Amino acid sequence: MSPTFAIRPLPFDPSFEQIPDDEPETIRELGEAIRLISETTYTDSGHATRGVHAKGHGLLHGEIEIFSNLPPELAVGAFAKAAVLPVIMRFSTNPGDILDDNVSTPRGLAVKIIGVEGERLPGTEGQVTQDFVMQNATAFTAPTPKAFLKNLKLLAKTTDKAHNAKRVLSAVLRGAESVIEAVGGESGKIKSLGGHPETNLLGETYNTVVPLLYGPYYCKISVVPVSADLVALTDAKVDLSGKPDGLREAVNAFFATHAAEWDVCVQLATDSEKMPVEDASTIWAEDLSPPVAVARIRVAPQPAWTEGHSTSSEDGLAFSPWHGLAAHRPIGGVNRSRKPVYELSAEFRGTRNGCPMHEPRSQER
Repeated sequence: MSPTFAIRPLPFDPSFEQIPDDEPETIRELGEAIRLISETTYTDSGHATRGVHAKGHGLLHGEIEIFSNLPPELAVGAFAKAAVLPVIMRFSTNPGDILDDNVSTPRGLAVKIIGVEGERLPGTEGQVTQDFVMQNATAFTAPTPKAFLKNLKLLAKTTDKAHNAKRVLSAVLRGAESVIEAVGGESGKIKSLGGHPETNLLGETYNTVVPLLYGPYYCKISVVPVSADLVALTDAKVDLSGKPDGLREAVNAFFATHAAEWDVCVQLATDSEKMPVEDASTIWAEDLSPPVAVARIRVAPQPAWTEGHSTSSEDGLAFSPWHGLAAHRPIGGVNRSRKPVYELSAEFRGTRNGCPMHEPRSQER
């Protein structure tokens, strides 16, 4: 018998999505900005990278255990039945150009579960994967695609320029962020511009930051460190001075000798005003709906990043919240804009690198 659920989740209503008349134009401009970033980095390096989250710090292979006996509200979509499935995890940082790690920006995690069953999202028919794209934050940096476009245009203009100035600015911003955090605050804006604390990215909690469907409900999903060695890295400083790839080195050093475990947690919405679909910058209070673990990811010791091999593996992989099941359809303006923009980025990389994207059907490396 399935356990009872402590909260009453709010059923999703299509009226929660409100599409502005000018959204297609905003999405077109977002695509142009991403294209400019990709063209700039390709011209400089001769290799096409992602328009955002270009720098990978770890590409890991493991397994995810979907818990048994979940309440009916949580036994949904990719988590509908108990199973152990292959999983790929990619750790990254946000910018679209390859920066030294002491230009300290927010971190990302993309998770690809292989072998899920159920009705697919349009364009993914025949695939067996479910992607969750996350950041180490609880909300997006901008409420709408139009607001985010302003930030992205600035990033596009400064891509691959003034690296020394970016390093200096990052140090100044880290100082400002530390002052804010010392009094219990936090600034997503400062972090996004280079003021993220120089901490080990393996100790972070990652969140989809924007909502997606969870069957008849809607939610945010997070990945939370639970193994002791990972938890010990939460807020742990990492030395990046003179180490342009210091984060990658730290991830490699950890997985040379350690295994790791994370819980996958679901926060179901309970209030359409306090947990809105169209304002991506709203933090969903956990006292309204505590995240609940539905699965556990386990990764054994392994090379987390190998020069050449990891790059070639990345070249054929694309992560998108639109790769997956209809039960987890991304919702809200930021997610609607992601679909064509992510597709553009993947097509650009596949064409320039001569390596079309493919969705894995097994854990084969």
